[in-house]
Amino acid sequence: MSNIETFAVIGGDLRSAYLAGALAADGYKVITSGFDSTDLPPCVTGCTNPAQAASLADFVILPLPVTTDASTLNAPFSRVRITLDQVLNSVGPEQKLAGGSVSEVVRKEAEKRGLTIYDYFSREELAIHNSVPTAEGAIQLAMEETPITISGARCLITGYGRIGRTLARLLVALGADVTVAARKFADLAWATTQGCAVVEMEHMADAGDFDVIFNTVPVMLFDRELLTKMDRGTLLIDLASRPGGVDFNAAAELQIKTIWALSLPGRVAPKSSGLFIKNTILNMIKEGI
Repeated sequence: MSNIETFAVIGGDLRSAYLAGALAADGYKVITSGFDSTDLPPCVTGCTNPAQAASLADFVILPLPVTTDASTLNAPFSRVRITLDQVLNSVGPEQKLAGGSVSEVVRKEAEKRGLTIYDYFSREELAIHNSVPTAEGAIQLAMEETPITISGARCLITGYGRIGRTLARLLVALGADVTVAARKFADLAWATTQGCAVVEMEHMADAGDFDVIFNTVPVMLFDRELLTKMDRGTLLIDLASRPGGVDFNAAAELQIKTIWALSLPGRVAPKSSGLFIKNTILNMIKEGI
């Protein structure tokens, strides 16, 4: 595929470890760094020096997210601190570079060095695939944190994007009583075809009480005013990316149990998630990035 023969996978969680193994299984040479405290497949070459690992590759893959503090690479299995500068300074303009959830700071640091960094997390196919482990993980949380079965449970899903659609389908299949709240009339129409009751987002407070609410909208929907109208026995699971959609301080004061379930794919299905990332990156190469 193209002229890519060697990948470097630098840092990351278990998704990145499985990604490295999957690329090696496809016949690529794979060099890794930042995985000192986890096992990797024998077909992967480990390197203690992340800069050296990056310099030897045709395509350098950074973690998801690339960094959480704008300076250190996200590398939970590394025994030493890996800085963003370390890696970027070792990558040349002839190499390909990609990361997940690339921040503006990371993008600018790459550009300062004449590099283009591609964001595999922004790809639609990855978002669609990730909706499955996200939905499954959310349902798993609901099963663990409530004293009732999902079958027959009154569930509200706010938002009907990729995650909302997948979640609705799985909950209906499990026998839940599902209501979808959305702003677009087309989304409400689609939800009815899946066997869901629907309510316009602005009238959500009048939809009744629910055993579990799954929020997928990354804006403040569940503010103090709305939370005060909710049943205290409701479990509120926020699946939205930062800044989320719940006033967690108000929920705690009102004794409404909330869970902000970020990065579920990497927690509940790291192997599947790693394969999704691998396929996405190979798609990017096919498209000639």
